[in-house]
Amino acid sequence: MKRYLYAIIVLISMQSCYDSGNRNCDQFRTGEFLFKYTLNGEEKESRFVRTDSTEYDYYEDRIDTNTVKWVNDCEYIVKKVNPATLQESKPLHFRILSTSEESYNFEYSLLGDLKNKQRGTAYKIK
Repeated sequence: MKRYLYAIIVLISMQSCYDSGNRNCDQFRTGEFLFKYTLNGEEKESRFVRTDSTEYDYYEDRIDTNTVKWVNDCEYIVKKVNPATLQESKPLHFRILSTSEESYNFEYSLLGDLKNKQRGTAYKIK
């Protein structure tokens, strides 16, 4: 009986580690967003516009078009339409971790790469 009770407590504890609270990912499925990041010690900013199936990234005088495939309400895969390199042709997996009224925190990595995840925050501007 004690083992059974211990197993239930462990399972509940593990679930709480992965429970990110109430996420309202639907409000961030489409729209215009701002993403700030640091590259080589320099603060950068990019803007992207996402429809349900396409994303347009605007950064440093470049515009990239990507396809968007939603895996579930809070996860999606992005793939460049016209990649310039083999590295750019690899899809990225995004997972929304938490949401607020105007932003969402996310993690992303190359699809299938569980070791090299990055995190960021996107702010909805429209």
